[in-house]
Amino acid sequence: MTGFLRWAELDEEGVDTARYPFTLPVVAGLRAIDRLEFDPGVTFFVGDNGTGKSTLVEAIAVAAGFNPEGGSRNMTVSTRPSHSALHKHLRLVRGTRRPRTGYFLRAESFFNLATYLDQMKKDVGGDRALAPYGGKSLHAQSHGESFMALLSKRLKGPGLYIFDEPEAALSPSRQMAALVRIHDLVKKGAQFIIATHSPILLAAPGARILQIDGGGRIGRVDYDEAQPVAMTRDFLADPARYLRHLF
Repeated sequence: MTGFLRWAELDEEGVDTARYPFTLPVVAGLRAIDRLEFDPGVTFFVGDNGTGKSTLVEAIAVAAGFNPEGGSRNMTVSTRPSHSALHKHLRLVRGTRRPRTGYFLRAESFFNLATYLDQMKKDVGGDRALAPYGGKSLHAQSHGESFMALLSKRLKGPGLYIFDEPEAALSPSRQMAALVRIHDLVKKGAQFIIATHSPILLAAPGARILQIDGGGRIGRVDYDEAQPVAMTRDFLADPARYLRHLF
């Protein structure tokens, strides 16, 4: 089975490569490969802060037709334009299947999305805007509860789901619940593209983990080799040693 998105290619024709976002390490990594291939189930991007993984995921989402601040393709919430121009220079190669639904989740702008849904409820004079999320305002729930409402109620069936650091609001136990939900949706034909620092989410069965290093090199790694997994494991094995080094 092929995914809704098969791969992405970088096209820098006519751009000033000395300006942001083309100075990001991840763009150097894209230049060095012919194409960035996605798993038909789950593709993770991992890397340290500043490597550009969130910028890349955002560009993939916008190039795929999603609102830059998140939500479904039908959402038009816009507070402050902050997305880069990278999406204009990514060519997405699609599979033969077409997603029935989709969603772009950005942890940093989820508050704005919740506000937009509340306003939609007032404008349409009913609960239709919130019904896909369980009928309850996302602002009336904790950050983690609202994320889980999205995962458990809004996301359904064979859709294209692009997430930027979804673990930001989730406790370890909720991350495990999210992992189960992602796995269930993949079995129903969904495709996920996720930027994360979570060693829990990275355990998704069969996932493709693409690691971006400080120089921008993009390489596929096994679970145990992924930076968040290796560093967390080392720290938990001997916290005192890490603290002596840090302090």
